[in-house]
Amino acid sequence: MTLYGAELVRVADVEEAARLVAEELVAAARAGHAIVLTGGTTPGHAYALAAEAEPDWSDAALWWGDERCVPPEDERSNFRLARDRLLDALSAQPREVHRIRGELGAEAAAAEYDAALEGVQLDLVLLGIGGDGHTASLFPDQPTLDERSRRAIPAEAKLDPFVYRVTLTVPALCSAPEVLFLVTGEQKAEAVERAFGRPPDRSTPASLVRSASGRTRVIADAAASSRLDA
Repeated sequence: MTLYGAELVRVADVEEAARLVAEELVAAARAGHAIVLTGGTTPGHAYALAAEAEPDWSDAALWWGDERCVPPEDERSNFRLARDRLLDALSAQPREVHRIRGELGAEAAAAEYDAALEGVQLDLVLLGIGGDGHTASLFPDQPTLDERSRRAIPAEAKLDPFVYRVTLTVPALCSAPEVLFLVTGEQKAEAVERAFGRPPDRSTPASLVRSASGRTRVIADAAASSRLDA
C-alpha cells in the first residue's frame, strides 16, 4: 500500500511492530550500514529485540536523528535509551557510535554533529511521529523545516520535555535510501493520517520526510493506522 510516497506495513500490535523493526535493524547491522536511531518506548523494545537476535554489531555505525540537550546519563537522553536497551546488551560494539553531545548546548552540539556528518552516507533512518506530527525534533511550522544547507541544527522544544534539542534536518533525513517510521497507539492515528494520507504540509513535519533515493516505509499497528484506508 502506497500513501503519498510511503509504503504502509500494517501489523496487529506493538509487539509485532517492534519485532519487524528489530529485524530491519539486525539486517542493517549485519550489512555494516550507517543506522540512525530514534527515541521512544517502542523503539527501545525493538533495540532490545535486535540485540538479542544479533549481539555482534561490529560492522555497523550508529547515529541519532535528534537528541535533547542533556548529559548522556539523563533519563531524557535518546543516547541513554539506546545504550541501556541495545549497546549494553551487545557482545561486540558498533565500529562507530556517533553520539550527539547535547551537554555542550544546542548550538555547539549541532555544529559538532553537522561537521561529523560531512561526507557520510546514512543508510537506514529510523523515525517516530509525535501526536502533533513532528518527527526527530522537527516541529510543526518552525523555521527548522526550511534548513537546506546543514545536516544538523539546534531546535527549540515545542513539547515536554522542554529542553533544547539538536536534530537532523529534512535533507539529512531524506538522504538515506531506507527511511523507516515506527508508530503505535491510537493516540497517533490522526498524526499518521496527516503524515501519510495527505499531501506534504509544514504543519505535519513527518509528511516532509521521504527517502530521496529509495523507499519510505511506515510500520504501524492497527490502532495507529486506523484512519488510513486499507
